[in-house]
Amino acid sequence: MFHVVIPARFSATRLPGKPLADIGGRPLIQWVWDCARASGAASVIIATDDERIQRVAAGFGADVALTAPSHASGTDRIAEVARARHLLPADIVVNVQGDEPLMPPAVIRDVAAALSERPGTDIATAVAPVRSLAEFLDPGCVKALRGREGQALYFSRAPVPWPRDSVAAGRPTEFAGAWRHIGIYAYRVESLLQFAARPPTPLETTERLEQLRALEYGMRIHLMTLTEAPPGGVDTPEDLERVRASVGAAISGTA
Repeated sequence: MFHVVIPARFSATRLPGKPLADIGGRPLIQWVWDCARASGAASVIIATDDERIQRVAAGFGADVALTAPSHASGTDRIAEVARARHLLPADIVVNVQGDEPLMPPAVIRDVAAALSERPGTDIATAVAPVRSLAEFLDPGCVKALRGREGQALYFSRAPVPWPRDSVAAGRPTEFAGAWRHIGIYAYRVESLLQFAARPPTPLETTERLEQLRALEYGMRIHLMTLTEAPPGGVDTPEDLERVRASVGAAISGTA
């Protein structure tokens, strides 16, 4: 058994109001909610600090938690929900980001199972193979280093592992073995609350990657492997048009 909490905020820098953006006649956040409900979760909660999102989500039948506006991250918002709903320390909560309208329900279910099957692990997340040199070099593509048993060693915006022997003129010519991090997390509630209670760490601040805080404090993260990365989320107007086109094609039967 697991729960899903979807953090959603209105004031995104690059695309304000995106949880309410129309996609195929429904708000973006409803697509995320539908994906989460299809995963088999025991409960699905939308966590927001904005009454506009609360009204719309309640209107399509979602369980909505109105949270504090001061949270620095979605993880902090989820931790507030876990405390308010009195979830048990051993309960598993999956963070499905509120801008992922095409997240496959199977990925949500599988990342929860990956954590459930590993009692000594604090967090589970997902990775997929890097498929191009451009992706490998893109700082917007977060790379993950994975140990032999599937444990996370490091996350970086830099191209890692760096293929020293193939570097020519300062650029790598291959990227075999590189993993792209997929931003979905399963937490045990006990670990979630510990994580949220700790201050940001130097590596987290440098890379702007909050999962590094967990590693710096010695928390254990399992990296579940996927064959292919799920469709990307919505960060920009261009992303929104891409998702609209994908949904439109699926509705018309041309996908």
